[in-house]
Amino acid sequence: MMKLFDVYSIQNIEIARALGSYVWDTHGQQYLDMYGGHAVISIGHTHPHYVQKLSQQLSRIGFYSNSVHIALQHELADLLGAMSGYDNYQLFLCNSGAEANENAFKVASFYTGRKKIVALSGAFHGRTSLAVAATDNARIIAPVNETTNVIRIPFNDVAALTSVMDNTIAAVVVEGIQGVAGIYEPDTTYWTTLAALCKQYGALLIADEVQSGYGRTGRFFAHQHHGVVPDIITVAKGMGNGFPVAGVLVANYLPPVKEMLGTTFGGNYLACAAAIAVLEVIETEQLMANAADMGAYLVRQLQQVAGISVRGRGLMLGVETSHLAQHIRMLLLEKHKIFTGAASQKNTVRLLPSLGVTRLECDAFIRAFTGVINSLES
Repeated sequence: MMKLFDVYSIQNIEIARALGSYVWDTHGQQYLDMYGGHAVISIGHTHPHYVQKLSQQLSRIGFYSNSVHIALQHELADLLGAMSGYDNYQLFLCNSGAEANENAFKVASFYTGRKKIVALSGAFHGRTSLAVAATDNARIIAPVNETTNVIRIPFNDVAALTSVMDNTIAAVVVEGIQGVAGIYEPDTTYWTTLAALCKQYGALLIADEVQSGYGRTGRFFAHQHHGVVPDIITVAKGMGNGFPVAGVLVANYLPPVKEMLGTTFGGNYLACAAAIAVLEVIETEQLMANAADMGAYLVRQLQQVAGISVRGRGLMLGVETSHLAQHIRMLLLEKHKIFTGAASQKNTVRLLPSLGVTRLECDAFIRAFTGVINSLES
């Protein structure tokens, strides 16, 4: 019997169905999902419009290659451009956040003719080739991924950034908000200095919005809170609400060349249908506004719990306590049936619920979290 390649640390729970902010296991036990599978579930599990859109598309055609005209790709690009405010950019469609970042690095290198990428401490950009080399986690970087082409500098450190910038740098890549690290956001001074330095030295600014984008912070992209305009933006996770789809938004002054990028599955009919459905639901249900409102509500309520601090924006929050997050998460799951997320910062619980999460659902989490903290303090 073939076995799975055992690389994941998993909970002994098998989820059988899901709806909105809830999932049910094979025994019928209900759980509140405040993590959304790493920020993937943007509009809620099995949203009816999403299910209908995908089902209708599957009944027509699910796949053909990018060797033919696919009108859904243009429809998706138009809607994404209009909603994000980047309607004058170009869209390359692919399958995952790592793939989006790999292609962003290639575009930057092709355009500048340079090899060096600047990345920050705490960064997570994916697990493939150059994306993993730009990721600040030595445990997941294989020897074959090691390269001198990535320059690592301290997070949010203007002096360090200034010291490494020169005319050998192809790009600087920055997450809108660092997710895996524990929800850390570069400040406005850092963003504006970075944009100016990139322009001065002819380097490109890549905003990795794989986790922080798609309305999660109350704006479409997290970097938009700081008034900067990147040359390239990468998206994935919440883009497809669970269907594998990702994209690279490329400024119109970066010209494409035939065959410079490519993908077999990127931009297929089902992926586009899923991504269009997500944008339509975000727009019609005003989920960006809900993310801002519910995020602010969670922060206000959680800040009343003694001994904790909260970082982040909208529905991308890190809750730090004096206790190990692993223990808190275990108690939330086992006693209160609530899924939450971990981070590299061992005392931080990560919250990434659906953008449609309700106040009642937030209250249920707040009561459970407060009870867990009080039990640990007593």
